Amino acid sequence: MIRKWNEESLDHRNALLYAMGVSEEDAQRPVIGIINSWNEMNPGHFPFRNVIKDIKKAVYDSGGLALELPVTGVCDGICSNTPGDRYTLPARDMVSSEVETAAELNMLEGMIMLATCDKVVPGMIMGALRVNIPTVMFTGGYMAPGEYKGKMITLTHTKQAYAAYVAGDISKEDYKSIVKNACPTPGACPFMGTANTMCATAEILGLTPHGNASVKSQTASWRQMAIEAARKIVELVTEEVRPLDVIRYENFENAVRYMMATGGSTNSILHIPAMARQAGIDITPELFDRISREVPVISTIYPNHPTYTMVDFSNAGGLGAVLAELAEEGLINTDARGMFGTIADKIALSQNLNRDVIRPVSEPIYEQGGLAVLSGNIATESAIVKFSAVEREAWQFTGPAKVYDSQDDAWNAILRDEIVPGDVVVIRYEGPKGSPGMPHMETFMAAVLGKGLGTKIALVSDGRFSGATGGLAIGHVSPEAYEGGNIALIKNGDIIHIDIEKRILMADVSDEEFKERKKAWKPVEKPAAGWLKLYRKNTTSAHKGATVYWD
Repeated sequence: MIRKWNEESLDHRNALLYAMGVSEEDAQRPVIGIINSWNEMNPGHFPFRNVIKDIKKAVYDSGGLALELPVTGVCDGICSNTPGDRYTLPARDMVSSEVETAAELNMLEGMIMLATCDKVVPGMIMGALRVNIPTVMFTGGYMAPGEYKGKMITLTHTKQAYAAYVAGDISKEDYKSIVKNACPTPGACPFMGTANTMCATAEILGLTPHGNASVKSQTASWRQMAIEAARKIVELVTEEVRPLDVIRYENFENAVRYMMATGGSTNSILHIPAMARQAGIDITPELFDRISREVPVISTIYPNHPTYTMVDFSNAGGLGAVLAELAEEGLINTDARGMFGTIADKIALSQNLNRDVIRPVSEPIYEQGGLAVLSGNIATESAIVKFSAVEREAWQFTGPAKVYDSQDDAWNAILRDEIVPGDVVVIRYEGPKGSPGMPHMETFMAAVLGKGLGTKIALVSDGRFSGATGGLAIGHVSPEAYEGGNIALIKNGDIIHIDIEKRILMADVSDEEFKERKKAWKPVEKPAAGWLKLYRKNTTSAHKGATVYWD
């Protein structure tokens, strides 16, 4: 047994289990916690209620006792463009604390974690790595894409449609119809956003069953994976196999390599380092940039591709097929182990069924990986851009700064047509400490795209983006404005130069001028109470994962 009980403590626990109908015989079984983030405000997590009975039965039939423990399961989309978005990134660390507490307080022998979405998957993994008891994860699968007037639509199209509606380019009826039809089923949004990037990371780390990251939600295959995960956790508990027995640096590097090959979410540069840190492993933005120069983009789905979604990706062979193509050129570590076997085992079960959707490495979509790490006198540590979602014509961009101290101000400005082609919009005081909480800047960029300005305007921000963001959007500028980074000192009209291929983000402002401006600088103080106030006080910069758990 993983846990060591004395007789009195165990009897005291069992007395409480008996109160809920657990028999004396069943109380002797190893208790497997089902760490369940199901709720009725998150379509990505909503399907889990349909497999709980199957999971409990499979655990019981394998010799364990599965007991359900609920934790927070936020949906970033629910609070988009509201003050609530400040809570989404901090929720990752809070979820990790909930997992740690549930596991340690209840003296669980093992865990099966149920999560799908952007912050909940990495948060659960962070907690599991700290606790280090036998653990597997089961993710919720992807939702079907929507359709309107014969065109594919997803959640992010609703924001673009709103900007087009305000501009008078589409009718109110069309706008409302897009909203109504964008999300036809539960599951993760069916594009290469943060949710699908994190589900893929969980599978590559070895925590989920083969194929879980690229399966449609609520299908027979998805349900069978839930049963497979349930059986596996009892096996791991019996053999006392813990996550840190198998998860190494190579697992995390493989996750970065996969993310580069598929144009994964910029949020991964926050989440992967934060997760790795819980395993005593250092992953930095510099590693992302190095791998970006080694691993080309070989598969793109929306927003990196205009029409392909997770449906096309899954039908082509999904995650396993991408790994197989990378392995052909020695670009993935096939010996890396997880709870369900090695990467080589996964590749052996995989096949590329559509080389238009998943290309061989010899015929890449882009020669470099999906993300680029920029630096310069605006971002003296780092800044991030989703290379694969930027049209080639915008890879080099120079223009005058238009500066805003919040996304709301910039969003209203673009809706009023105050931002024009050629502008470099600077949105600051939206970083981990400044907002606080580092909310998404996706609403502004969706308005940019909705007005057809995706290659004509650049955005530079210390905030972050949804994985579905397209256009020339540079985020995670570190140091952030609140901490006195040079982004706080940019003035309207300063000329800013962006060169993605050369990894440059520079302003035509001398070091001496920045020093002079700094003398009069005072941070913008945005209100924060309770958990957000604690987060502001304790979080690291985006360069170090924007987490309170960074020793």
